[in-house]
Amino acid sequence: MTGRDLVLRLQGRGLTTAEILYFRPDTPSLLQVFAWQEYDLAPDFPALFDFLDYWQREIHARLHSVRIAHDQLVRPTEWRLGGHIIPLE
Repeated sequence: MTGRDLVLRLQGRGLTTAEILYFRPDTPSLLQVFAWQEYDLAPDFPALFDFLDYWQREIHARLHSVRIAHDQLVRPTEWRLGGHIIPLE
């Protein structure tokens, strides 16, 4: 975590990830995905909605749906052993 990230977290922002499903005009039958991630304020998500406004104004792709995940808590990072060993030959 960089200094900027820590400052944003202490200001109450949490890491927000949005999975954006969309259709492009040249392939209207193909559903595509875009991942967006930024520190944002829940439950209003002003940064995300600013980005979605920009998308609708400037990007020629029709939005299908947006799924949002948000983590607001500041806490120690937790590491757990995955339980698998991958041999390298």
